[in-house]
Amino acid sequence: MGARTQEQRKAETRARLIAAAADLFARKGFHAVSAEAVADAADRTTGALYSHFGGKDGLLLALVEQWLDESAARILVGVEEAHDLDGRLRALWREFTAGHEDHGDAWLLLEFELWLHAVRDPLVAERLADRYAIYRGRLAEPLAAWVHDEGIGRLADPARTAADVIALLLGLAMQHRLDPHAITDDSVVAGLRAAIEGGVN
Repeated sequence: MGARTQEQRKAETRARLIAAAADLFARKGFHAVSAEAVADAADRTTGALYSHFGGKDGLLLALVEQWLDESAARILVGVEEAHDLDGRLRALWREFTAGHEDHGDAWLLLEFELWLHAVRDPLVAERLADRYAIYRGRLAEPLAAWVHDEGIGRLADPARTAADVIALLLGLAMQHRLDPHAITDDSVVAGLRAAIEGGVN
């Protein structure tokens, strides 16, 4: 019983540190936030942060893993109830821009903060690239199925189309964050559909 309680405490500490890092890194930027600031925000010691993650870089890597896993799962679950391609793309966009309930649009800020750090740090870049490859793989199969269900042909390269869709979602989300009225649901669906139909043979 004691060992399990200790494991639960460790899991709680890890979760609190990751949540605090997600908030601070998104609002202030990775390089502007110290390990001490993350620990303080999580109501934990700096020693606990180093014990769990080895430092701020290790914490960022853990955050990358968790964030992309949660995002991929959440987005794909959100489209399950739609029954045609446009409905699925609309649901995909809405889930993509909804973010996490607890963080609002902080996920988008964090997405680009992680990317900025990755292009300067080969270790983070490798891990982030691996996760995006998994993300593309998770989206490729549903996209191929949606195209088949719509009766518009077959995707020549589902992974390539998934990469195009992710790129559009990120770029449109950036613009939507600054000017929501300029990027409508209908225009997003039309753009995503065009990208998908462009990959059909």
